[in-house]
Amino acid sequence: MAGELNAAPVLSTPEDHLFEYAVVSTDDTTKAKTDDELSDIYEISRTAKEIGEGGWRRIGLQFPDHMLCDAPRVVQLLEKELASLPQAPPPTTASTSEPQSTPTTACSESSITKNGQCGQEKGTGCGCGKQVSPPAADAHPKARRVYVLADTSYSACCVDEIAAEHVNADVVVHYGRSCLSPTSRLPVIYVFTKHTLDRHAALAEFEKEYPDKEAKVVLMADVTYQIHVQPLLSELQSRGYANLLATEIVHNPMGRIPNRKVVDAQGKEVEINEGSEKSTGLELRDYSIFHISQPPTALLLALNSRVKNLYIFQTASDSSSMYSAQRLLGRRYARLLSLTTAGIFGILVNTLSVSNYLSSIDSIRKQIAAAGKKSYTMVVGKLNPAKLANFAEIDGWVVVGCWESSLIEDDAGFYKPVITPFELELALASDDERVWTGEWWGGIEAVKPPTDEKAEEKKSEDAEKNETQETADNVQATGDGDFDDSEEESAPPEFDWRTGKLVSHSRPMRMAASKSKSEKKEAGSSSDKPDAPPRTSALTLRSKAQELASVNGVVSPGAEFLRTQRTWVGLGTDFDEEASMTIEEGRGGVARGYSVGGEGEKQLMS
Repeated sequence: MAGELNAAPVLSTPEDHLFEYAVVSTDDTTKAKTDDELSDIYEISRTAKEIGEGGWRRIGLQFPDHMLCDAPRVVQLLEKELASLPQAPPPTTASTSEPQSTPTTACSESSITKNGQCGQEKGTGCGCGKQVSPPAADAHPKARRVYVLADTSYSACCVDEIAAEHVNADVVVHYGRSCLSPTSRLPVIYVFTKHTLDRHAALAEFEKEYPDKEAKVVLMADVTYQIHVQPLLSELQSRGYANLLATEIVHNPMGRIPNRKVVDAQGKEVEINEGSEKSTGLELRDYSIFHISQPPTALLLALNSRVKNLYIFQTASDSSSMYSAQRLLGRRYARLLSLTTAGIFGILVNTLSVSNYLSSIDSIRKQIAAAGKKSYTMVVGKLNPAKLANFAEIDGWVVVGCWESSLIEDDAGFYKPVITPFELELALASDDERVWTGEWWGGIEAVKPPTDEKAEEKKSEDAEKNETQETADNVQATGDGDFDDSEEESAPPEFDWRTGKLVSHSRPMRMAASKSKSEKKEAGSSSDKPDAPPRTSALTLRSKAQELASVNGVVSPGAEFLRTQRTWVGLGTDFDEEASMTIEEGRGGVARGYSVGGEGEKQLMS
């Protein structure tokens, strides 16, 4: 031994290495709010009034994550306010002076007609003709139930109709910021909540940024600060600013300013030039925007090319990170350029509530198919890099969502680029047609509706006939009967803008289509020749290297990737190519010793 121990070993850390609990001092912003403050912030009275007027009994409350701490108290205040509403009077009964008929039970409720009799002429009931009492109205309606939708299925700005349907909600009360995209199934009550604003600091910042009293500025704020726009406008006009306009919230994501209309000091709407030659409205490019609070990145990119400049007044609740619109647009353009040679696109469904999401998915599929590329539609819930990394065969993703959630800001960790439908349209365009004007949009609201399939099929058939006729004329003019150059072979080569390498698989579906056309032409030409040998029905061995994988007769680039590039193809036997062998006798005996073969063979000791 190196030495004997003279003392017990130290099995604990020294006292100066102990963790100490640090008491964090709380300020006014972290103190609990009173009931009156919560009622004012979450607009409890207005919400209860609209619920009562709508007659809804099952109410779903959707909170963003940072507001969930107030959810229990908001529910208590809302239930208390709903209980104080006057109840609707019970339905009036017939006059007591008239004789009351005894309700019969000969017929079921489903057989009652409009006149209250059992109807035989419509094929319902037994046809006895007896007077049947209609089902009695419920004099005591069901009590209202309030549910908290704590975990949104997708982004917090969209109404979560999926979670609301889990509780059979009649209406959804959406709290906090919202994209105001039209919903498809349920009515919605929007409560943007009210935030306090240091108006003196905002006025001082405005005068510092725009010292010229004749400056053309539009006052705009995030939906949570909208109540401060008109007071600021009045105060600035009293200080000598003459060319000021304000904004009000409307439900129009496709407006020149999304979800806003421009009004003057009297609240009258000002018409904005939408870009057409006949429009005589206000030219928004001549105005600057003074925006209160940090806007969503999608709004920042959309407004960058529509206004003269945009100044953001940071509030206390905003994060310290600042974005440059020009740099963000440059990054988006780089993303879509990296997908110009992509062959397989994944369509990510990031909403199930926006009204036109189904037609948008159909349009995006047709756009991708028209470009000769393959698309796969996937619903994965909230997006993260780990989910999308499971699909290595996908070259790029396009998000189907509202105009805010379709933009993935922190996309550096994703394995493949994630773009918006607007950027997809640019990526699918040819190099000659692709022009970057600085215009940008994030959602599916701008996706063109799908065209008529029958009209497109007829148009394609006419084009194919014209192409066939032109080909026949060329063959007749040149006298060359071996004119077999396909469209894929005559197309110009495509190069990757990042690496400069030649790309031969950017349009896998067009390659498959041209191959099937050539096979049909060969079959047709052989059948037209009178001296052609009869077609054989014998099996012919084809090279697997020259054929594409297909699923149900349709070429599948995903299956081709699985067959050629995946190293692991799932569970299965490892002896598919085992050669046949002669049957041999195995080992025999007990555990202490086995004999191999017959008698006289060697013994194996365990």
